[in-house]
Amino acid sequence: MSMGQVAARLAGGFLRPIDADALREAVRDTLPTVTLGELEPIKGLPGMVRAAVGTLDKIWRADIDLSSSEHPRLQALAALEAQVLERLPPSMKKPRTLVDLALDRLIHASAVLGPVEIHSHSEMPICWRRLLLALANCVPVAWVAGPRSVPDWVTAKNIEIRQSPPSGIAPDVYSCATPQHEVLEAFRWMRSLLSDGKAKPEDIAIAAASPADYDDYVSALSPEANIPIHFVQGVQAVATPAGQTAAALADVLVNGISQARVQRLLRRLDGTEYIAALPRDWTRVLPADAPLSTLERWKQAFSSVEPTAWPGGVDRSKIVLDVLQILEKGPAGAQEAGEKLLPKLPLKLWQLALEDGPATALPVTLTRLRIADDLEPASHPIWAPAISLAASPRPFVRLLALNAGRWPRRISEDRLIPDHIIPIEDLDPLPVSDADRSDFTTIVASATQASISFSRRDVEGRLLGRSPLVGEFKETYLSYGRVPEHAASEPDRLTARPTEFRATPTARSGLAAWQDWYRRQINSHDGLVRPKHPRLYKVFQQPMSATSLRMLLRDPIRFVWRYALGWRQPEETDEPFSVDPLTFGVLVHETLQLAVGILESNGGFGKAKFDDVIKAIEDAVRVTAAQWEAEQPVPPPIIWRNALQATCKVATAALTYRLDRLPNQKSWTELPFGMPDDRGRNELPWDPSRSVEIPGTGIVIQGQIDRLDLSGDNRQARVIDYKTGRLARDMADVALKGGAELQRCLYAFAARTLLGPKVKVEAALLYPKAADGEQALFPLNDINGALDTLAAAIACARASLEKGLALPGIDAGDNFNDYSFALPANPSYLARKRPIADKRLGDAIKIWEAP
Repeated sequence: MSMGQVAARLAGGFLRPIDADALREAVRDTLPTVTLGELEPIKGLPGMVRAAVGTLDKIWRADIDLSSSEHPRLQALAALEAQVLERLPPSMKKPRTLVDLALDRLIHASAVLGPVEIHSHSEMPICWRRLLLALANCVPVAWVAGPRSVPDWVTAKNIEIRQSPPSGIAPDVYSCATPQHEVLEAFRWMRSLLSDGKAKPEDIAIAAASPADYDDYVSALSPEANIPIHFVQGVQAVATPAGQTAAALADVLVNGISQARVQRLLRRLDGTEYIAALPRDWTRVLPADAPLSTLERWKQAFSSVEPTAWPGGVDRSKIVLDVLQILEKGPAGAQEAGEKLLPKLPLKLWQLALEDGPATALPVTLTRLRIADDLEPASHPIWAPAISLAASPRPFVRLLALNAGRWPRRISEDRLIPDHIIPIEDLDPLPVSDADRSDFTTIVASATQASISFSRRDVEGRLLGRSPLVGEFKETYLSYGRVPEHAASEPDRLTARPTEFRATPTARSGLAAWQDWYRRQINSHDGLVRPKHPRLYKVFQQPMSATSLRMLLRDPIRFVWRYALGWRQPEETDEPFSVDPLTFGVLVHETLQLAVGILESNGGFGKAKFDDVIKAIEDAVRVTAAQWEAEQPVPPPIIWRNALQATCKVATAALTYRLDRLPNQKSWTELPFGMPDDRGRNELPWDPSRSVEIPGTGIVIQGQIDRLDLSGDNRQARVIDYKTGRLARDMADVALKGGAELQRCLYAFAARTLLGPKVKVEAALLYPKAADGEQALFPLNDINGALDTLAAAIACARASLEKGLALPGIDAGDNFNDYSFALPANPSYLARKRPIADKRLGDAIKIWEAP
């Protein structure tokens, strides 16, 4: 038993020392009600409960009486102490009170306690010393020190001292590259002991003065090495399923009820009583890209779902909305949310985190929590703080982080009582630095074999110094890439045996790719594929857009990645912080489509007055904004409002640009071709599902024309492609722009094909953002010539790709290439390979020089 339990047993009356959990709860409940003077501004901050508990514990262990102090800080702490003691159960007493009561019943010590032995102590808190010295006069007391040093206050007293000689071994000292390297070497050392039969798992210990910095490395390497390690200090709670459940709830309460966060939480709560009736695949009724960041948006999303669309045909939206009603309260409803939603173990962690700080700090306080792992320490190697290992030494030990400032750690003041109020040596007679030195000596003196290591650099590359505890021991320099005698894991073994690793498929493929990238010839790792590959055949059988054709012409390898392999850029699921140019363009086009539709249904866009156009645009912006807010991520309100204002401005410039009106003009926007559409043939100038094939290429195209104006006699047509970006230079001379500007030509060809050869088609680009005085309209003067050039280029590019030449093109090095991550991370790669690739592509690159 502990000295506190000894004192309580002798004091009698079912007394007991103060429990840590009860003390923390009492401090948490007391802090809001007590006045702390100069500490008042910080008493509600995260960590205040932990700091107050630590300070009170130090005061009690140092046997300091706060009631007689005249310092304002200590008087405030005395008030806190008094109220905390009142909130604790009457059976719990602080150390001084327990000792006083025990000394009053010292006459019963021989019957109640009998002989007393003190084990695994290098020192003892001041509060218990009076009792121990008094017991020595009543019953036999032995201080079993083992190889440890004995405190001066114990010697020359009526206490038997039992010491044993230290092992006398000199520890092996190793210099490692980084903390991660230290852990790797520790596992190699442990593997060698186990494989050679020198030690059993329960004889091995790895320790550090402050193990938290190394926890992640140990926990990651343990399963990889297939050596279960018992964490004496406990594992991080958030690394367990229960901790992840509590973390998911904290994420929703603190950061908002977005769809991604709520789905994650409900997946973690699957099977709990509160949502037991909710089907597992209920999320299929929600729009995939909508963030749903408010309760109103969730209600809008559910209101548009028919009951039959739900799994089982039963509407379960009320279950989700009831949960959202709780979650919408945010941190203020943390206690209620935990009690109603969390299972037993996550709820316990939740309550501990709330005791440690306010609900707004849950992402921080949850990461501090530790829970016991499921491993039995008596049959496993342990990863422990030095203080724990010193109390129960093991014969085979490996000590990590013997760096300056880490072992021994620097002495620091108490967080609430600085040195000028109570000197450190009085508040903490055994400071952390001295304790670390003592623990180091005890561990080494008790070991049969000891190894210690330190890092040359930290994880950020800064140089580190050696601990003074390393002393004059001779060190062994360990390279990170050395070949170990015993590998820690299979990856470590393969790395240490290049010949064996070289035979693995992964190594062969990686080495071949690396060598091929440096060869001045085109090979399979640069984009050569099997001619007439089935995937390419399948791609060319499908309708293609202007975007895919541009990629085919200007970057064949990206075309294959995107359309043959189906690689996609991940989409944002949370609310973005800005509206990127592509998103802004989509917003403008949807607004134009809706505005022109309103004008056409009210007498026609061609006859509309300026005020009617402005009103239609404003209505369209309002409707489009509401639809976007309900279905997809939008930025914060102020940025979203600015984007909508910019949309209104650009749409106004687009629809009020002075164009010659065609006789009895009728207009359409976002007009589809080559694809099915909800609108019928009577509402459109052509059948939208009719295919449009580029002559001589075998490629069918599809898309949406930004705007089509058609005369009443169906003899004149005007195709407008809006460009919401900046006006480029020399646009007046641009026809195809090296294969980068295809919409104008393709849309004109599609309109002429679908309307008939008798229709005169004009095509132009319109830049609504053009400044006053700048040319904003750029017609395509020679549609037939541009189409012939484009068709020949597409046919040539298709033939080249079908031959297996999926090579990097002129756009491969573009700064906005979403697929650049798939290219070699070598800045000289494209400079080395592009000229060779251009020669292999041959005539397929002529389009790059087209105006």
